[in-house]
Amino acid sequence: MNRTRVVGILGGMGPAAGADFARLFVQACANHMRALDIPVSDQGFPEHWLAQVPVPDRSTALESPGPGGHQPLDPMLQAMGKLAALGATTVAVACNTAHAWHGQLQERFPQLEVLHVAREVAQTLAARGVREVGLLATEGTYRAGLYDQALRQAGLQCHIPSADERERLMRGIYDGVKVGNMALARERFTGVAEALAARHGLSTLILGCTEIPLALSAVPGMEALDLVDPAALLAQTLAQRAYATV
Repeated sequence: MNRTRVVGILGGMGPAAGADFARLFVQACANHMRALDIPVSDQGFPEHWLAQVPVPDRSTALESPGPGGHQPLDPMLQAMGKLAALGATTVAVACNTAHAWHGQLQERFPQLEVLHVAREVAQTLAARGVREVGLLATEGTYRAGLYDQALRQAGLQCHIPSADERERLMRGIYDGVKVGNMALARERFTGVAEALAARHGLSTLILGCTEIPLALSAVPGMEALDLVDPAALLAQTLAQRAYATV
């Protein structure tokens, strides 16, 4: 007997990040069942739908805000409609930069709860007593200020990489993860993480692009550095919604 709610995942940005988010969600569901002393079985997992749709590049769209086929909103709205038709009550968007369109997605589908990744991260870190963080993300995420407001409202100070370091992150994402060159991605991400943490004396870094954790799980020589994966926190919240505990 399964009394869970149907939830959805809007992925495809890129597909590897969407697939990894589904893995994180299944893992979060298993952990949730164990915490509730529910036997972990196939029948205990909630109905969930992953929409892996081709979506134009989000950072590029934010650089060129005019109308056109390079804008990601329409395909995201179409995917949201399909998730709604399948009965989803809550949807997680498996892309940080795509949250620049969060308000429009939520406005168009008021019957759904569209989770907001930056708010989930900010609330979690504030509850842990964190006061300063570094943010590794895409240019689009920095430009949209997705984390700035959420972190500031939660009482956290956010440090970002220099312009040159941000370019290194973008190359790690586009020339690394998106084409399967994880060695290149890891080298780019590690260098920026080391520099940012050392410059500001940080112990916590937010990996604010769903593709960064695919190549970076630890920083060599900085084992005490806490790398926060927003996708993992978002997956936990989606699992909670599926089991209707919050």
